[in-house]
Amino acid sequence: MSADAGVIDLLGMLAYGELLAFDRMAADARLAPDLGRQARLAEMAAWEMANYRRLANRLAALGADPEDAMLPFVAALRTYHDNTEPGDWLEALTKAYVGEGISDDFFREVAQVLPAGVLADTDRALVLDVLHDDGYADFAAGEISAAIAADPKVANRLSMWARRLTGEALSQAQLVAQERSPLTALVLAGVDGESVDVLFGRLTSAHTARMTAVGLNN
Repeated sequence: MSADAGVIDLLGMLAYGELLAFDRMAADARLAPDLGRQARLAEMAAWEMANYRRLANRLAALGADPEDAMLPFVAALRTYHDNTEPGDWLEALTKAYVGEGISDDFFREVAQVLPAGVLADTDRALVLDVLHDDGYADFAAGEISAAIAADPKVANRLSMWARRLTGEALSQAQLVAQERSPLTALVLAGVDGESVDVLFGRLTSAHTARMTAVGLNN
């Protein structure tokens, strides 16, 4: 079975994101202040690996080699993570809360705007299903909010960190868009020139709301 190159790119990028999320969460778990939190993050890392396997299996079913599908996105995603290595537990949680939130919003929007003739219903359902569990976002948000309540000065530090995360994510996303024309074409297939701004407006609004919810500034 063959599939559109843009769909392979979409699933390949998401698959590598899940694989890398597993690796990073497992490492970040060592920053946890106690065993309970360490176990919580380790459980979430295991969930990421399970999602990676589902995406890899789907790529194989579409006639694509999962490794080949992921390779074009290795440099950008690794650079993002290498340039945003958290220094402590709160920075790790903020990175997951903000960074993964932006990523999830993007994939969710793309999956929802693409017409059925471009993205099969099974692939749309898979993309939406493997996006990060809201339970993790709630966990991270609770930890960040509690830390800010205990020490309001934490908000400034984490807000600056979040802005750095956002800037690095946008920088790497622009590189991917320039280098992967099939993926860019796939995204544009679901929107017209006028609604591109609307799409990014929704992404921006979601990011602002996410920051505000935990007491961080844009």
